[in-house]
Amino acid sequence: MSEATPEFKQQLREAFDSLKVGQTFTFRRTFTEGDVALFCGVTGDYNPYHIDETFAKSSFFGRRNIPGLLTSSMITHIGGMIGFLATEMHFYYIASVAIGDTITCTVTFTEKDEQKRLFHATGTFVNQDGVEVLRAQFSGFPAHIRLAR
Repeated sequence: MSEATPEFKQQLREAFDSLKVGQTFTFRRTFTEGDVALFCGVTGDYNPYHIDETFAKSSFFGRRNIPGLLTSSMITHIGGMIGFLATEMHFYYIASVAIGDTITCTVTFTEKDEQKRLFHATGTFVNQDGVEVLRAQFSGFPAHIRLAR
């Protein structure tokens, strides 16, 4: 692997210094039929809970639910906006999410490890009824903060 340029290293330092413990970022979206079709097509996740209406209606869910990683991917929207490169991610699925649900994902930076140059953060995912559907913990580092602070 090649060495990063001095300019890029400076950009990393500035991004690391500008992100603060306690800082939060929020993203909200409503999941559609198209989102599920595209995600299942890209990943090959053709689980009948996601794509088979008859199967899902007869299950204990009573409806189709979207893939858990599709919901989890909301973190990558926030990560992309701050140029955050995750080094570790953990997801805890609490409740199912259905097509048409609106999910709000809030990322909170909880710890700054100066020695390792890493941040630790949590993510909470809440549906339109205020029900927590997913919880996440992750670590990594920012490279280029592009959001308003």
